[in-house]
Amino acid sequence: MRRIFLIGIALLGASLNAPAAETHVVRNGIAAKVNDKIITQEQVRAEMDTWLRGQIGRVPEEALKREYIKRSKAYTDNLVEHELVLHDYYVSGYHLPESVVEEQIQRRIREQYGDRMTLAKSLRAKGGTIDKFKTNVREQIIVDQMFHIKVSSDIIVSPQKIRDYYQGHQDDYQVEEQVRLSQIYINQPADSPPDRARVMAGEILLKLDDGASFEEMARIYSEGVHAVKGGDRGWVEKSMLPETLAAVAFTLKKGARSGVIAINDACLIMKVEDIRGKSVKPLPEVADDIERALIGENRTRLHRQYINRLKTRQYIKYF
Repeated sequence: MRRIFLIGIALLGASLNAPAAETHVVRNGIAAKVNDKIITQEQVRAEMDTWLRGQIGRVPEEALKREYIKRSKAYTDNLVEHELVLHDYYVSGYHLPESVVEEQIQRRIREQYGDRMTLAKSLRAKGGTIDKFKTNVREQIIVDQMFHIKVSSDIIVSPQKIRDYYQGHQDDYQVEEQVRLSQIYINQPADSPPDRARVMAGEILLKLDDGASFEEMARIYSEGVHAVKGGDRGWVEKSMLPETLAAVAFTLKKGARSGVIAINDACLIMKVEDIRGKSVKPLPEVADDIERALIGENRTRLHRQYINRLKTRQYIKYF
């Protein structure tokens, strides 16, 4: 831990030659000041020490230094934004019921720690306290709600915007040739006779040659996850299959089936139920994805606008 700490100090020291306005380097124990709130060097360094644990020895030193400075700046900016939003909440006269905070605390304890005693032990190991934990929970609720009020509630994506996006991004929704594939999968357990899968698959193939239903044979004999659906894997593209299977599946005609195919520790028989060539996914199939993408873009834009407004109204200084 001490080695990580010293490396963090060295990396921060290496950044002192860069312009403060560009790197937001921490100096004299202070990273930044927002109104009357101090963001300390220790806050930033604690976060960066956690990150460093997973990077030392894996990344070249010079690259690590650059990434350290970049992440230190980003984390300092996040803390600044956090304080800007909290200040906006308090001056706007909003009120957060204590019951909401307590409910969230209890939920986090249940999901992350199990009980309050385990939480207390975990906090002590990290030098934290219950009071600090409660403060963090309260502040995160406030920040989340403020972003919902100031950002998310303003986002509306009209059907026309979805259609316009779809028309302008046709290449994003190209679909390669697909086959509707069914299969009968027979496993070859390590403790079974060496030709168990091949023999069993051969017997099933004979039944199919005699007119047995592929779907029925799959439900009865297949040992794959698709057996309950009669072996139906749905529509697949060539890239979704191992090369051995793709080479067979995409040469079969509609309604045709393969012979016994040995792959890894199994044997299988495939049937192509249907084929469709290259196409563009229809709008109804991708409309929800487009809406989520547009909401995400708008949320990012409105988030930045909100923070920029706060920066013009509040006092910020980086050290």
